[in-house]
Amino acid sequence: MALTLPLRKTLTLEAARVALAACEAEAARNAWRVVIAVVDEGGHTIVLARLDGAQISSVETAVEKARAAVAWKRPTRLLEESVNNGRTAFLSIAQGMAILQGGVPIEIDGAVLGAIGVSGVKASDDERVALAGVNALKAALG
Repeated sequence: MALTLPLRKTLTLEAARVALAACEAEAARNAWRVVIAVVDEGGHTIVLARLDGAQISSVETAVEKARAAVAWKRPTRLLEESVNNGRTAFLSIAQGMAILQGGVPIEIDGAVLGAIGVSGVKASDDERVALAGVNALKAALG
């Protein structure tokens, strides 16, 4: 019996750039100085942009938000809410991931291909910027 491996989609540099451009546009529309990180399914950075005036502390935070979103396959807002609702033990397994709102997985056809993490403004606005990138990528893919 022959073994068959599944075919799977991957997040390309071109796709990451589409998402990044949409995130940058959303941030620019609102004059938000943020850092945007797009990571692959393993949490490795594909593209990162620190917009003019964004604080340097947001660089690692954006990457770590994206890593958390891809690792748990859900928006980091849900992880932060879990901690805020008393599940503080969850913080012990963060392992280089930020359990803070602003990370959103990139899910295409039921598979998480990567994530976008944003840091630099109010948490809900960080998530808004990340969602702009996810939505633009989905629209570009048809």
